Amino acid sequence: MDSTPEAQSFHSENLNFINTTTAATNTATTSSASAPPNRYENQKRRDWNTFGQYLRNHRPPLSLSRCSGAHVLEFLRYLDQFGKTKVHAPPCPFFGHPCPPGPCPCPLRQAWGSLDALVGRLRAAYDEHGAGGPETNPFGARAVRLYLREVRDSQSRARGISYEKKKRKRPPPPPPQQQLFTNLPPPPPGAS
Repeated sequence: MDSTPEAQSFHSENLNFINTTTAATNTATTSSASAPPNRYENQKRRDWNTFGQYLRNHRPPLSLSRCSGAHVLEFLRYLDQFGKTKVHAPPCPFFGHPCPPGPCPCPLRQAWGSLDALVGRLRAAYDEHGAGGPETNPFGARAVRLYLREVRDSQSRARGISYEKKKRKRPPPPPPQQQLFTNLPPPPPGAS
């Protein structure tokens, strides 16, 4: 092994680089582990706690293992009393109008988008808490999906707003000039 000054300098520089990189990696790992949860995680935790409280207050109290899609539907209907979205009934003169000109006695409900997001967060929380596999997740039950579809359709008719599935944006094709230059054969050798 060389013990020349150049070799020692090279080894010490590599050691410094390795120590600096390791320290930076450890700092990043520590900061991500101790970083506060983001908004989605906080909301998911609050929703999970609310659902747990609903199960405890249910008569008779329910354990999570006995919870089914029917109980999730009960919970979603229970939440309607706290809704802020006016959903017009068919006999209402404002049925089908997105911006009604006056007040009406129609009930306030939870908006479809809020319910859909809530079910998604609770479905993820159920999976995280290890309460069972995806096939036992009551938030993914067919009845829940059908209920959400029914709420979406009824609210879109009542409010005159269509909920269309968003299409993925595809990158635009390159301008025609670029296509012309990319299809040209390479210049002959020696030509500049």
